[in-house]
Amino acid sequence: MPVSNNGARCRLIMYKKGLTENDVGIVYPSELGGLKAEEYLKVNPQGKMPSMVCSENGLKLAESDTIARYIMSKYASVGPSFQPDNPKSNLISRLHDMYLTSIQGCMYKAQGNFGPFGTRKDAIAEYVKQLKVIEDLIDPNDGGMYLCGSEVSLADATLFPSCVFANFMLPKFDVNPPLPPKMTQWFIDLREKDPAFIKVYDEITNALASWEKNDRWGSILGAGWRDEEPSTLFDKILAGEIPACIVMETDKVLAFKDINPAAPAHVLVIPKDRNGLTRLRKATDEHADILGKLMVVAAKVSRDADLGFGDGARIVINDGPDGGQEVNHLHIHVLGGRSMQWPPG
Repeated sequence: MPVSNNGARCRLIMYKKGLTENDVGIVYPSELGGLKAEEYLKVNPQGKMPSMVCSENGLKLAESDTIARYIMSKYASVGPSFQPDNPKSNLISRLHDMYLTSIQGCMYKAQGNFGPFGTRKDAIAEYVKQLKVIEDLIDPNDGGMYLCGSEVSLADATLFPSCVFANFMLPKFDVNPPLPPKMTQWFIDLREKDPAFIKVYDEITNALASWEKNDRWGSILGAGWRDEEPSTLFDKILAGEIPACIVMETDKVLAFKDINPAAPAHVLVIPKDRNGLTRLRKATDEHADILGKLMVVAAKVSRDADLGFGDGARIVINDGPDGGQEVNHLHIHVLGGRSMQWPPG
């Protein structure tokens, strides 16, 4: 079974309604050559799952919410309705699709786009925040084990598979407990008491076990790969334990004067969160955002005449022992106030 929480949403509706392969056939993307295969892209040009082809007219549907609502509508007279007009259910489903699904790759992709968040750590923090937003909508007094009372809803089918993901993956990033309390109880109830949800839980966890076996998280920063280097002088500066002449600061970057200047103007620019960047050669694609922010601050510093900079500056990153690096926390030297020579020493 492919690892897809979005596809699982649709399967949950099918299982609860008692639909069979004669009603809705399930074809794995691998049978069409994979998500990027030409045959699959004819069904869904985005190369994502799930997708559906309607037998009555050949219409090709993409996106799990669209497919789920189609199944709910076409088989409205079969099994539970999933409360298509319940505003609370629809709100939870919308919040899930807008703010959880859009960044869920932060929990399992070795490299990826974390939406508007520059780092995996920031995206995970946002994911946890959005779980809490949905948590506030859960009312244990609604009169049943489902999110909207005694009857299952689209919100249950939408959120449950993602909670399987979060429950399995977030602890790898030291998020414990992975789910907020009311959501945890709802999740346990469905996982233990509803046969359709039990079936989907087993499908997803069995697939995730194969990821685990293949060391999916071994190279992911914050999970298998952790920054375990000792703290440095810069950590003490950031903590305010050692004074520094700070010249510029953002939410991610700190710039301060070097106490042993190698030029009339000499400023160090550092990331506030080292996040594995003990040295430049440790950088990966997911450090691109902070590396860009460091360079922008370095550029602003180099334009500051009040700091002693003139027409230009030398921007230097020393990397490792051979590069002359002395502090194991990536830092940029911005030197100016005099004419620089080449080659450097």
